[in-house]
Amino acid sequence: MMTTNTSDDYLLKIEGLKKYFSSSTGMFQKSHHHVKAVDGIDLFVKKGETLGIVGESGCGKSTTGNLILRLLEPTGGKVIFEGKDLTTLSHREMQKVRKDIQMVFQDPFSSLNPRMRVFDIIAEPLRTHKVYKGKQLGNEVYELMETVGLDRSFAKRFPHEFSGGQRQRIGIARALALKPKLIVCDEPVSALDVSIQAQILNLLIDLQKKFELTYIFIAHGIPAVKYISDRIAVMYMGEVVEVASKEELFSHTLHPYTSGLVSAVPLPDPTLREREDRLILEDDLPTHMDDLIGCRFYSRCPFGTEKCKNERPVLKEIRQNHYAACHYPVLQ
Repeated sequence: MMTTNTSDDYLLKIEGLKKYFSSSTGMFQKSHHHVKAVDGIDLFVKKGETLGIVGESGCGKSTTGNLILRLLEPTGGKVIFEGKDLTTLSHREMQKVRKDIQMVFQDPFSSLNPRMRVFDIIAEPLRTHKVYKGKQLGNEVYELMETVGLDRSFAKRFPHEFSGGQRQRIGIARALALKPKLIVCDEPVSALDVSIQAQILNLLIDLQKKFELTYIFIAHGIPAVKYISDRIAVMYMGEVVEVASKEELFSHTLHPYTSGLVSAVPLPDPTLREREDRLILEDDLPTHMDDLIGCRFYSRCPFGTEKCKNERPVLKEIRQNHYAACHYPVLQ
């Protein structure tokens, strides 16, 4: 388990968070098992920082984001926001907290109501929580549009009339409307062109400085996470396998899976592509984990031993403020 010092700077703490989904196979003789999408993770987020969560598709990172906002109900564990355990709150109590926690979704088209105009999309959270009305509402919506780089004249248009980058700006404006303290960005640039990705990332950084925001930035691409994050948590099959500051993680990578993710990033210099220290991940994620008792990365790890197969490693501090769940971390 990752331990942290007690501090009032922690805006969010996740303790032992789990989410299991029931699944069945077979037409006549059904066998049931649990898909452990998130399996006992511990994380914290400081006020004003960006925590990046990275991993392959299916590792549980988006599920983690949904659990934080209680869009999914957790199987176990705690989500503590400003001292309150969100998993114990009633629906009405959670509605109040959602003013302070918002989300920017992956697909900027499906996350916007196609029948609503831009003005109404951005105004919806303000109306729902009865923050503004009348002229004040209009002024706030127009100001939000200008803040994210949208012209006021776009207010009467529908989502289909915009590009992907513009639609994501609409989603960001909607997330900003209630002046939240924490925004969960669930792969907000993965559906965009590379040039537009850079614009959206820079916009998020500028907004963070302007409004003193805290981000959880979820992505499967290393470059975007590296660019925007202060600390990075690496997830694999429902578990956090490594956590460290951005600089520490890339200069002293400890977990073989993290090394594989970093090695998968395309290199512009052809002479560097065949480096001996690059670790290429082979095979796909196992289909289910019911029979796994040791390290979940064991079947893909070139350094795995019998200990790895039979004994699950725990997340522990190996270097200062650098945590990894590995029996044989790569000490550099």
